[in-house]
Amino acid sequence: MRYEIRVEGHLSEALAKAFPELSHVVMSGQTVLFGPVVDQAHLYGLLARCQSLGLRVLEMRQLPE
Repeated sequence: MRYEIRVEGHLSEALAKAFPELSHVVMSGQTVLFGPVVDQAHLYGLLARCQSLGLRVLEMRQLPE
């Protein structure tokens, strides 16, 4: 499965490194993290990481294969 997670603001390179398994792009005041998600536990772990870093998740969606 591939997912996209949109967070508010521009992630610094240091914060982006907290998500080594995902690529990212900054656009329109948001950062889009995207890439493969192994299973539901991995997805919840990514969301927990966002929360622990104080990131505001704006949208999360599964991408077509």
